[in-house]
Amino acid sequence: MSPTERWQAVMARDRRFDGAFVYAVRSTGIYCRPSCASRKPRRTQVSFFPIPEAAEREGFRACRRCHPADANGSDPVVGLVREACRAIAAGERPRGDTRRLARAFKRILGITPRAYAEARRVAHFKQELKRRKHVSPALYEAGYSSTSRVYERTNEQLGMTPATYARGGAGIGVAYATVPTSLGRLLVAATERGVCRVSLGDNAAALAAELVDEFPGAKVLEDKSGKLEGWVGAILAYLDGREPHLDLPLDIRATAFQRQVWQELQRIPFGKTRSYAEVARLISRPTATRAVAQACATNPVALVIPCHRVVKADGDLGGYRWGVDRKRALLERERGA
Repeated sequence: MSPTERWQAVMARDRRFDGAFVYAVRSTGIYCRPSCASRKPRRTQVSFFPIPEAAEREGFRACRRCHPADANGSDPVVGLVREACRAIAAGERPRGDTRRLARAFKRILGITPRAYAEARRVAHFKQELKRRKHVSPALYEAGYSSTSRVYERTNEQLGMTPATYARGGAGIGVAYATVPTSLGRLLVAATERGVCRVSLGDNAAALAAELVDEFPGAKVLEDKSGKLEGWVGAILAYLDGREPHLDLPLDIRATAFQRQVWQELQRIPFGKTRSYAEVARLISRPTATRAVAQACATNPVALVIPCHRVVKADGDLGGYRWGVDRKRALLERERGA
């Protein structure tokens, strides 16, 4: 099902799709089955997941009204993956043929069982780190320091936690800067961990307002100290043709599928393009062309993750979050350079 079809099922509270997918609401941190009678959320706050375990891995909690984890779908492969997820959560090795299970995980979740287990371990480490202040120094020295080391090892690939994102960035600081470019105004925003937003538009105030809407719980301030100067300069150098590859630290939230797509986009060479279908094949999801297009449309960091390099199979530019004219101009610049 496409995201549009899933959203229509949610709006209709269609019981036929219970067990086929769940939807999660960022503003509440809760996920539900499609037929849930709870208040209908805004589309911009909703993410879809193939199984409840995928939503829980991203930090969402099951709805106590509709009990989405109890819904069983008709697809036996989904049942196989869910059973394996429960085994991994219990610290056990999933039963059954390893190759078949790997194919099932790839089809349903877009990742391997090993990657799923690693994601669960990372989530556990984060929870432990949050509880540090409630742990005695002796206990911390005895075991919690090892958690810290593992967290540091994986920190760069994690990005903002789903829980923090669901709370609108509560408790974090976001600095931003806007500068004029030949493509309009450029906004670059970052937390202490990395760039969290790069956007293009016609009006600096509108870009800043969109940033505040994205992180209503965060302390969003315009950068007056020049802390963002290096990252802004790198992006401007790219726009001027002096920096073909942007390699900046990122602090963004992504599902496993979005992460796959965005990493593949970063592999597209400067001045080249891929079709949405080609990207889907490269991440071993040949039927997920529409989902790839959706991942491109939700890319929060323009240029750093070059979603402008993805076009339709017939060469048509397709859509672009910051305007098709800007997409055309970016591609022409890269080809010229």
